[in-house]
Amino acid sequence: MSSVLGEHGVPLQYVVQDGGSTDGSADLIRSHEAKLVAWESGPDGGQTHAIAKGFAKTSGQPTDLMAWINSDDFYMPGALHFVAEYFARHPEVDAVYGHRVVVNREGQEIARWYLPKHDPEVLRLNDFVPQETLFWRRRIWDKVGGIDTSFQFAMDWDLLLRFQEAGAKIVRLPYFLACFRVHPQQKTSALISTQGQTEIDALRRRTFGRDITPNDLQKNKALQRYLRRSAWIEQLWKWGIRAR
Repeated sequence: MSSVLGEHGVPLQYVVQDGGSTDGSADLIRSHEAKLVAWESGPDGGQTHAIAKGFAKTSGQPTDLMAWINSDDFYMPGALHFVAEYFARHPEVDAVYGHRVVVNREGQEIARWYLPKHDPEVLRLNDFVPQETLFWRRRIWDKVGGIDTSFQFAMDWDLLLRFQEAGAKIVRLPYFLACFRVHPQQKTSALISTQGQTEIDALRRRTFGRDITPNDLQKNKALQRYLRRSAWIEQLWKWGIRAR
């Protein structure tokens, strides 16, 4: 919450949706309610259902921006202002995302993701887009009908695939926009090999009309080229060269 509320000069409709936490979260949210459009703490149908409920409490124009940030994650200082300015300069762009900083439970940096420019073919194969860095215009959200609450793990990839299928212009910004926290209890770690893989397989099957095997991915030239570009961008950053 601090990474959102700490931004100044960016008009926001900030909604906080909590699943009925008993760890004092509700009291913390309540202490900031004067700065929130709405908030709720109570049982829900899972993360995706909570996201949908939160967005249902917002309003705006087609060109307004939307995003969600999970409770483990946080924005880099100035990220919201930077993204708002970028969209203002590029009215043709529908969605953007950026590089990722990975932090541990205590918020200490442990890794970074360096992403090449957006590649529509690669997005169809694998989701490398850091969800916490993703922002989009309400017009594309409305066009595809919002988030699909039948997904509990790959809801962000499904949303991006539908954005892309609807003709969205998606851009990777060469900046670190947010931090992704990893710890043993997080949902990503807990579900990746079970429900997560099931949903990933289903999205690939929907996209290609057949199952995509690990061997297919390993041999895919576009995917291998993308990974080489990622490694090269990381090396350039280490040399002090900010690759675009």
